[in-house]
Amino acid sequence: MDVKRYFRGPLLWILLLGLLVALLMWGINPGPSYEKVDTSKVVQEINAGQVKSAKIIDKDQRIELTLTNGDHQQASWVGGQGHQLQQALQKQADEGNLSGGYDVEVPQQSFLMNLLFSLLPIIIIVLIFLFIMNQMQGGGSRVMNFGKSKAKLITKDTPKTTFADVAGADEALEELEEIKDFLQNPAKFQSIGAKIPKGVLLYGPPGTGKTLLARAVAGEAGVPFYSISGSDFVEMFVGVGASRVRDLFEQAKANAPSIIFIDEIDAVGRHRGAGLGGGHDEREQTLNQLLVEMDGFDVKGGVILIAATNRPDILDPALLRPGRFDRQVTVDRPDLEGRKGILKVHSRGKPFAPDVDLDTIARRTPGFTGADLANVINEAALLTARADRKLIDMETLEESIDRVMAGPERKTRVMSEKEKKIIAYHEGGHALVAHALPNSDPVHKVTILPRGRALGYTMTLPMEDKFLTTRSEMTDQLAMLLGGRTAEELVFHEPTTGAANDIEKASAIARKMVTEYGMSERLGARKFGSGQGEVFLGRDMGHERDYSEDIASAIDDEVRRYIEAAHDTAWEILVEYRDVLDELVANLMEKETLTKDQVLEIFAPVQKRPHQNSYTGYGKRLPSDRPPILTRKELALLGPQEVDLTKGNGQGSGAGSGSGAGSEASDPAKGES
Repeated sequence: MDVKRYFRGPLLWILLLGLLVALLMWGINPGPSYEKVDTSKVVQEINAGQVKSAKIIDKDQRIELTLTNGDHQQASWVGGQGHQLQQALQKQADEGNLSGGYDVEVPQQSFLMNLLFSLLPIIIIVLIFLFIMNQMQGGGSRVMNFGKSKAKLITKDTPKTTFADVAGADEALEELEEIKDFLQNPAKFQSIGAKIPKGVLLYGPPGTGKTLLARAVAGEAGVPFYSISGSDFVEMFVGVGASRVRDLFEQAKANAPSIIFIDEIDAVGRHRGAGLGGGHDEREQTLNQLLVEMDGFDVKGGVILIAATNRPDILDPALLRPGRFDRQVTVDRPDLEGRKGILKVHSRGKPFAPDVDLDTIARRTPGFTGADLANVINEAALLTARADRKLIDMETLEESIDRVMAGPERKTRVMSEKEKKIIAYHEGGHALVAHALPNSDPVHKVTILPRGRALGYTMTLPMEDKFLTTRSEMTDQLAMLLGGRTAEELVFHEPTTGAANDIEKASAIARKMVTEYGMSERLGARKFGSGQGEVFLGRDMGHERDYSEDIASAIDDEVRRYIEAAHDTAWEILVEYRDVLDELVANLMEKETLTKDQVLEIFAPVQKRPHQNSYTGYGKRLPSDRPPILTRKELALLGPQEVDLTKGNGQGSGAGSGSGAGSEASDPAKGES
């Protein structure tokens, strides 16, 4: 609570002045001091004529006496004694013995005191209310200004962000530069009858630079720029949001030409009529007012609205129509050239070592947003400062990428040799399957060091940016994801919980292949499921099923078929190159992290499988001169096995040694029956 803020107001001073006056009235002229005596003694002195004057205070049931010898006494009385004392005093007065007379006082408070005590509860309640409103509204001048807009006016003193600070969003920059040109030179467009768009909606994934683009427009435009968040419109009070919308546009029109930027507009612009809240929903009333201000009867030119959101799909259609948001600009994840530009922007003023190659960093970070890349550079600078170095080198940048992708390395986690071996085979399975398949991305790094929530990870990076994914690429990705689980089954004859995330991803990919991408030969090119339900329900709780139970069963069968085919493909690769897998694991146990060149050297004997286009997997048979081995189902019956890497590569127990291990062998190409 800001105490100084309240001392500046007159209300508290009035209250303090009233309390001071009351204290002065109570404390002033206290009178002589009285000796407290028994009531019986007072009665005796009155009857004996020794009293000069007396005062009966009825409210306090107290009598005060001044004796003929100058003493002052007081006593209390109860019940009907007051009337008796008054009669005794009256008798003495009649006899002439009470020279000073007597008085009966019924004390009453002054008008000021009555007024003070009457108003004190009201004053306290008002102060509490003002305190609560200050806390809700941000204090100070915001009290009682519920309907005023919270928009911040970007002034010349604000640090400027210009278009030179933005990279990787060339299309969005082109649209916004046109708006800047119109505001600075409207005659150029008006001469040929062109009208500037009233609204521009920037949408895309989080971190792609939508708010940064708006700040750049503010820095370049040279006109009043009002910035506000969508959540600032709606409060707990009815009608506040609509009032703030009106106030915001009134300010912008008064200073036209001007720009209004609403960040996260989905907080107020969600689809209306979602089924809850009714027509009097505060958010819907705010949206209605926004629609009227953007394109109503009372429309004045010169105000351009720029909005940003991550969820354009949940916005109300009336908000997106031409005349309101005439342009909808996608701000997507940057491509390779965009990432290079973003890295150069965030690298300004930072000392880099000669070995730093930003092009390599850009190729290593596919799918990164501008915020991710900024975080990479910042993490590298922090790591360099932590190590008391003066230059940011390439190794530090590589480490910062790993930190952004998977989290910091967990050096305090101590694992047993058995668990490290399981993790090594798991990650080795991922890497070997990815390397052997023709449509998988190249392996960039394999490590068994815990990082973030992962106990180890295998990193694959694409050679170039991709915007479409083929069915064969997705089936290869499924096999790569299941390579870790397959290696555990092959070597230890028992799966672990380490593949939980791999199975989750593989299941999601397989289900999308069947239900969304139409990649099932059995079900055809159909989309199953009517999408998402009502906006108000979060659009994830209201899925509607537009297919029968038989189709649902068929979908499950197709998903399982994709998963099993990928599992069999990974099994065949790992069985065929078990000796390479053992060598990779031996190196991982020794070095813990293997780079791309080290992995390629180990994988030199591995031949990539030919490109095939099959719904059921590769089905590639092993060479006929290789000893028969167990299928996955037969191997699972053997139970867990221990692996001793000290005996040399390819000497582990179980199916990897090429022996049937006492069971009847079968052709692994048949997979699981």
